[in-house]
Amino acid sequence: MPAVVKVLALAVLCSLATACSLFKFPGVHRIEVQQGNIVNQEMVDQLKPGMTRRQVRFVLGTPLLEDTFNPNRWDYVNRVRDRDGEETQKRFTVYFNGDQLIATSGDWQPASWPG
Repeated sequence: MPAVVKVLALAVLCSLATACSLFKFPGVHRIEVQQGNIVNQEMVDQLKPGMTRRQVRFVLGTPLLEDTFNPNRWDYVNRVRDRDGEETQKRFTVYFNGDQLIATSGDWQPASWPG
């Protein structure tokens, strides 16, 4: 009987040791993970109607998504996972007519934008 108890105790200990990811140990350093484009209000405020694609790319950077089927739309997406594991996502989209910026949408709006 004691051999069976030892085997069961060993199995329980092994199960607990492999399940460490279920527990959050105090003092363990967790980093903030950021993915995508970094866009902020100051950058968006620099946009003006009629800017060229090149000017928009200079201000906001290369878009994360350039839709092959809709070349007049660029999407900038930013995801941040904080140290607690909570994830937030922000999105900003610019629209063109040919080579001219005509509209924006998303979590920020340019301060000087008409309308």
